[in-house]
Amino acid sequence: MSETIRLTAAQAMAKWLSVQMTEDGERFIEGVWAIFGHGNVAGLGQALQEAGDALPTWRGQNEQTMAHAAIAYAKASRRRRAMAVTSSIGPGATNMVTAAGLAHVNRLPVLLIPGDVFANRQPDPVLQQVEDFDDGTVSANDCFRPVSRYFDRIARPEHLLTALPRALRVMTDPANCGPVTLAFCQDVQTEAYDYPAAFFERRVWRIRRPEPDPRDVADLAGMVREAKNPVLVCGGGVIYSQAEEALADFASRHSIPVIETQAGKAALAQSHPMNFGAAGVDGSAAANLLSEKADLVIGVGTRFQDFTTGSWALFKNPSLRLAAINVQAYDADKHGAFGVVGDAKAALEKLSARLGDHRAPEPDPQSRLDWLAAVDAHCADPGNKPEDYRPTDAQVIGAVQRASTENTVAMCAAGTMPGALKLLWQPAQGGYHMEYGYSCMGYEIAGAMGIKLATPDKEVICFVGDGSYMMANSELATAVMRRIPFTVVLTDNRGYGCINRLQQACGGEEFNNLYASSNVEVQPEIDFVAHAAAMGAHAVKARSIADLEAQIVAARKRDMPSVIVVETDPTEGPGEAGGGHWWDVAVPEVGATDKLKKAYADYLDNKARQRLVN
Repeated sequence: MSETIRLTAAQAMAKWLSVQMTEDGERFIEGVWAIFGHGNVAGLGQALQEAGDALPTWRGQNEQTMAHAAIAYAKASRRRRAMAVTSSIGPGATNMVTAAGLAHVNRLPVLLIPGDVFANRQPDPVLQQVEDFDDGTVSANDCFRPVSRYFDRIARPEHLLTALPRALRVMTDPANCGPVTLAFCQDVQTEAYDYPAAFFERRVWRIRRPEPDPRDVADLAGMVREAKNPVLVCGGGVIYSQAEEALADFASRHSIPVIETQAGKAALAQSHPMNFGAAGVDGSAAANLLSEKADLVIGVGTRFQDFTTGSWALFKNPSLRLAAINVQAYDADKHGAFGVVGDAKAALEKLSARLGDHRAPEPDPQSRLDWLAAVDAHCADPGNKPEDYRPTDAQVIGAVQRASTENTVAMCAAGTMPGALKLLWQPAQGGYHMEYGYSCMGYEIAGAMGIKLATPDKEVICFVGDGSYMMANSELATAVMRRIPFTVVLTDNRGYGCINRLQQACGGEEFNNLYASSNVEVQPEIDFVAHAAAMGAHAVKARSIADLEAQIVAARKRDMPSVIVVETDPTEGPGEAGGGHWWDVAVPEVGATDKLKKAYADYLDNKARQRLVN
């Protein structure tokens, strides 16, 4: 008879997770974020306490934001390592659904372990239990099903023998990577079972690098040879594949310019002569000009989100051919593209070898230089201004840029700053981290903490607006308690400035976005400096753009989070730097104002330019 170990199901989960390794000899699941309640404290809580340093546990302030920290950690680790997050049942669990959606959209690994109801059903309905009148198997955790790559409910201790390996298989699969939810019935967590000892032997999980079909590579090489104006769209898959050097070599060797998505930005340093900047709605004039003329667009590791494609109105060449290199066939074949299914690094290297010494016509470098000059002018220090002057977001970005180093990582998630940073930030390789697949307000501060945990040698600068800060700021206290240093640049424009501008661009009137146009009795005077300081952070208000630069440098020396507050102008967006493109946001077909009628006419005009896709 084979040797067995008698453990509770929770103990078995913790023990198994502690011995799942990367090829570098580290734990794949670095540790567990936990907020305990009656659905996990007696089972997983005890098991994690017993595991100690073999599987560290960290306490967060909110289930959603501690999951955001775990997701940012995985993204900054290029999906080579991940974290787990556990909650109680009910609201603790459903708080994590937003984070699951974020991870699902961005194809990032996180292990979510919400507590669940009693499998034996004896005490039903327990506190926080959702009862479905027509389905006795439903619990609140079924909310995770559409936003999980793999979902399982652990209703017997031996379910772990199959569920845990399946979970790690998904999290380490480059094509199917994403969030895994193991809903863990609270009584089952505490039940004992004789597990095979072999189940707990160390296992190394390899991140596979699937090779593309040589026939597809040959066909794509033929398309490149025929193209007069090819362009390559760099997506996040380039970074997860660790294909940055392969991309740089391919672009230089074959004279094919690179344009970027939010996820792919900083795979090439902005200083690289073949990097023409971001594409699409928040793209550079140089990148968008290339896109309009391109007769061959090759996406590498991108899903061609609407911001990148200008809602499919960006590519105007009637002879356009679309190709996509992607490890996931679903993405490779999108929009009628010629799909090459395979790892980005492997595919670029094999395509380059197939092309030999072929070089496309040289792209005009002047458009790139003109755009960068416009960026520098747009982001310049405005100099001496009246005391009540509020700088633009671009001027704030310029200040941080001038104070940054090759070691700086700029990060953000939602609002004005993602588009502004994509257009204006000039990173070194690896100097950019944006959650824009889900564009989730509240990711920023928790995400900055996760990035710093994954890359402690980097300087992490978090751009966050007052709207996102008000939604989720509590993990700042966690970072203070754990002495995790990063810098928060909090731009206060007194509301949701980005959406206020979009509202007006769609023909609407200012309404319910800025505090000034909201139904409030008193205009708020929120002291963000005092608020951040109350959680233990070092907090200051920048008196000017020059002072902001100085405060960035000073923050670099601290071993704790620093928050720098700067009031900004809510009316001006980033587009004045030479860039931008139409975005398909539906405009009301019927309206009373001339402004709305004009917006709808413009909408129809742009809709007519959209490329029909399948």
